[in-house]
Parts: sequence; C-alpha cells; structure tokens
Amino acid sequence: MLEVTRRYTRVAILLHWVSALCVLGLLGMGLLMVHGDLAPMRRFQLYQWHKSVGITVLLLTVLRLAWRLGHKPPPQPDGMPARERRAASAAHFALYGLLVGLPLVGWALVSLSPFNIPTVLFGQIPWPHLPLSELVDPAVGEAVMKRVHAYGAWFLGLLVLLHVAAALRHHWVLRDGVLRRMSPVLRGTGSHSLTRSSS
Repeated sequence: MLEVTRRYTRVAILLHWVSALCVLGLLGMGLLMVHGDLAPMRRFQLYQWHKSVGITVLLLTVLRLAWRLGHKPPPQPDGMPARERRAASAAHFALYGLLVGLPLVGWALVSLSPFNIPTVLFGQIPWPHLPLSELVDPAVGEAVMKRVHAYGAWFLGLLVLLHVAAALRHHWVLRDGVLRRMSPVLRGTGSHSLTRSSS
C-alpha cells in the first residue's frame, strides 16, 4: 500500500496555523467583550484589537484561497468513507465561508455604528468604513449585523471544535497520517494508503 507521503506546502501550513491562532484569539476576545467585567477603556482597546485581528483573518483567508487555487492539497486516505469525505468538504467550505463572512459582517457592523469610531489596525494602519449608511437604515442594519455576527461566531466556534476533534481522531484512532500533513512539527507518515482527491 502507498503510505502518506504528501504534505501541505510550507506556505499553506504557515497560513493555516497563523489563521488558527488569530481565530482562537478572536473567539476569546469576543467572549470577553460581551461577557467580561471590563473597564470602559479596556473594553474599547479590546474592540480595537478584535477589529484588527478580524481584518487580518480576512486577508489571510484571501491569501489561503489564492494559494490553494495553485497548489492542490494532499489526497485523502483511501479507506475514508464517501460520507466522511463529503462531511469534511462541507466543513472546510463552511470554515472558509465563515473566515471570509464574519470579518465582512464585523466590518459592516462597525461601519453602521452610530459612534462612527475610526478603525486603525493595530494602532498603525487606518482602515476605511464601508459606505453602507447610504444603502440601509443604520439602526436596522447594525442590529441585524450584530445578531448575524454573534450567531456566526458561535457556529465558527463549534466548527473549530469539530475540526480539532476530527484531526485528533485521524491521528490517535485512525492513525492515517492526516494530521501530519498540516503539522509544523509532526513528521513521518501514517500506515493507511491514499487516493488522490480534489477535496
């Protein structure tokens, strides 16, 4: 049997793990912003960091998608059932959709805010607001975007947990080398054969 010998490219691995750290940071900051007992200035600073990291995730995701178009991912394990392949593809599609959609919704939310607070990425780079107030009622738009952003964040958190659980299952239970393909530290191959797949 052909063992797992292909890995993601170094660029793909770097973008994946930087994005993962940013997403975990965003989820943590979001919980603190909404539920934390913070001083007003501390909350304001957290919002600014949240916006900065959110835009960073948006840009990283665009880079990841562009890189993926020119670099085919490694094939899936040969014994992986078709339903699991479909589930994995759907989960990845949803993750990418949220990594683009949530920052855009957050950007729209900030742009519709009546406070009109400027966004300065990491305190250094001015970031423009979207001209949405001319297209929709700011109060209604802000309320809708706030709800979409909140529910989307919870859904993203759930998908991240499922993604991690699936990766650990592949590594510790199935031992098929799937996690090693994206790991910056784990090397070697799994014991299962592979088939070429576009998913």
